[in-house]
This record gives sequence, structure tokens and C-alpha cells, in this order.
Amino acid sequence: MQAGMSDRRAPGFWPLAIVFALFVVFMYGPMFTIFVLSFQGPEGGLTFPMRGVSLHWFHKLAEGLGTVDIGAAFRRSLMLGAVVMAFTVVLSVLAGLAFRKRLKGGDALFYIAVASLIMPSIIVSLGIGLQFRLLDTGIKSALTAMGAEGTLENYGTALGLLTSALGAHLTWTLPFGLLIMFAVFNRFNPAYEEAARDLGATPWQSFRHVVLPLIGPSVIGIGMFGFTLSWDEIARTSQAIGDVNTLPLELQGLTSTVTTPSIYALGTVTTIVSFAVMGVALGSAALLGRRASKRRGG
Repeated sequence: MQAGMSDRRAPGFWPLAIVFALFVVFMYGPMFTIFVLSFQGPEGGLTFPMRGVSLHWFHKLAEGLGTVDIGAAFRRSLMLGAVVMAFTVVLSVLAGLAFRKRLKGGDALFYIAVASLIMPSIIVSLGIGLQFRLLDTGIKSALTAMGAEGTLENYGTALGLLTSALGAHLTWTLPFGLLIMFAVFNRFNPAYEEAARDLGATPWQSFRHVVLPLIGPSVIGIGMFGFTLSWDEIARTSQAIGDVNTLPLELQGLTSTVTTPSIYALGTVTTIVSFAVMGVALGSAALLGRRASKRRGG
């Protein structure tokens, strides 16, 4: 009797379950719809019902979409995402190590680092773009004053993929990495490092063989955040990248000119890349977590 009473659903269970189901449909329904429509046949359009099932629009995507070089934009986004990921991981780990000790002005530095999370992305992009345009003006003025006319003629702009765009993306990814790493080191037991030092390990050996394996899953998670946040970023890239475009910017521009399911095929490909990166990161984090558990158990 009591077991039956305990198994009975609470009065608010089904209303909350319905709300949650609607939320999931709202979040992932559009993505699933685009994924399905990208496999339409050659006569398919942008809406249901589907007209056949094929890989036709993926072949069209591989051939190119008009004058847009999708392959080049894809490679630029991959490169930028990889560089952002590397910078985010390295800077977050170094900051986490530094903030383990009380730093003078550390609180102000922390708030400055995470302030970009609450700033409108387009404002950040405009500000960075303006800074680099002012830098261009200063460089050109300096070259003119030095009489370096040849260098001045060949100089284009400091705005670029690995300059202004990289900085814009780091204002988005780095705060997440810092918050994760600070949380990790707040729970880190320094006894492991003390034991390593007692056994004669140098600070570098202690970090490499003790600290890094223990924080490895979190470091991989930071890398995943860094890549995926950079991979689909539009607003912070729009005004800070110069005369080239990343894949999300090209995709945004194509939405008003491409009227075939090839645009859906492009969206499917970008989504698959994001899921692949997340899968690799989660698998690597789980593997490192098991190894760390075995080491502690041994």
C-alpha cells in the first residue's frame, strides 16, 4: 500500500513534463527539421513534404554555392576554432594556476576578464574593429613619416582571421575557460602536489605528472567549449574579421540568396562537425577520468 502511494506521480508532474517536452521540441526541432530536409531528392524544396531521399544537395554543396567558396570558409573556421581552442586552454590553465595564490588586484582582473560575457556581442565586435582600424591609421602614418612608400603600398589592414577575429572570439571563450578552471582548482587537493615534492619532483614534474592528469578532463572540456563557441560565432566576428568570412558568416549571407536544400546540407555539415568535436572531447575526458581514478586507486 505504501509502495503504491510512493510510486504515484506528484500533481505537478505531467504539466511540468509537457512544458519540458515543448522546450526540447522548441530547442532541437528546427535543427532536426533542417537535418531531415537536407536529404531531399533533386526535386526537393525548402519545405515539407519531402520529394525523395538522396545525397543530391550534399553533392551540390561540394560543387560550390555560386561565387561563395564554401571550402575556403570551412577551412578558415576550422583554423580559427583550433587556434581559439589552443589559446583558451593555455590561458585558462595558466590563469587557474596563478589565481591559486592571492594576487594583488586579482579580483579586478577577474571581473575585467569575465565582463565581456555581459557586454552585447555586436558592441564588442564594433569596438575591436574600431581599435584595429585606428591601428591601421597609426601604422600607415608611421610608414609615411619613415618614407617607406613600398611597404605602405603593400600594407593592407591589421584586421584579419588571426588578429582581430581571434581577439574577438577570445573575449567570448576565455571567460568560460576561466570560470571552469577556477572551479576546478578550488576543489583541487594540494596534498597530491605536496607528496610529489616530498618525493623530489620539480614544480614542472609535479604539474606534468600529477596536476595535469587530474585536471585533464576539465582541460578537454575547456577546449571543447573554445572550439564550439568559436565555430558558430557570428556577432563578434562580423565587424572584426576584415575582408574574409568564416563559415557562419557565409551561411548567414547565403540564407537570403540560396533557395535550395543545399543551404540545409551546409547547416547539417556544420552541425555534424560540432557534434564530432563534442563526442571526441567527451570520450577523451571520460578516458582521462578513468585513468586518473585508476592512479588514485593504485
